[in-house]
Amino acid sequence: MKKSLLVASLLAAVALAACNKSSDQAATTAASDATAAASSATAAASDVSAAASGAAAAASDAAASATAAASDATAAASVAAPASGASQ
Repeated sequence: MKKSLLVASLLAAVALAACNKSSDQAATTAASDATAAASSATAAASDVSAAASGAAAAASDAAASATAAASDATAAASVAAPASGASQ
């Protein structure tokens, strides 16, 4: 992360030097760009966290449904078992 920021800053300084802008303006622009990037990263992390939370909730619901289905199948099997044993 630090290396990429350094490379980006150097690239910005070279580009601004080519455009004859002062380094003070370059520093202000670089700081603004860094703030915007940090804000975007924070928003993306928040979105990922929300998606993970939703996926965990869906998995929990699926597990509860599977448990209920297994319980129903077990109950049905226990009801059917005595009937098959009595007919023999």
